[in-house]
Amino acid sequence: MRLLSLLLVVALLGGCSSTPDTRIAKNRGSFDSLPAETQQKIRAGQVEVGFTPEMVQLALGEPDRVFTRHSDRGDTEVWGYRTLGPRFSIGIGVGTFGRHSSVGGGLGVSTGGYDPEEKIRVEFREGKVTAVDTLKR
Repeated sequence: MRLLSLLLVVALLGGCSSTPDTRIAKNRGSFDSLPAETQQKIRAGQVEVGFTPEMVQLALGEPDRVFTRHSDRGDTEVWGYRTLGPRFSIGIGVGTFGRHSSVGGGLGVSTGGYDPEEKIRVEFREGKVTAVDTLKR
């Protein structure tokens, strides 16, 4: 039963990940039409000024948040990306009752946890990336 549970967890974690390679495979025609230098950046998960929203989605996936910035220069759309992924925890418990005692342990996996800090913001104006903000750690 434990082996079955472990295999289920591994299968769920493997199926939840979206990488540049999986996004490229789903959009092969669009990706193949791009210059080789741009393809290399997208494969590496990099974004630069001049990219289109489609190119950013290939490199980074769907944004976690979308903002609209209003300024004297006009409106811009800002996509925010956070660090998402599974979180693991291990617990150990000890209990006693009279002459009896027990020890237990467990492993927890959460696929919904996230680091609340944004790792990158991408700003668009007129359908092109005009700025990329990257979190410096």
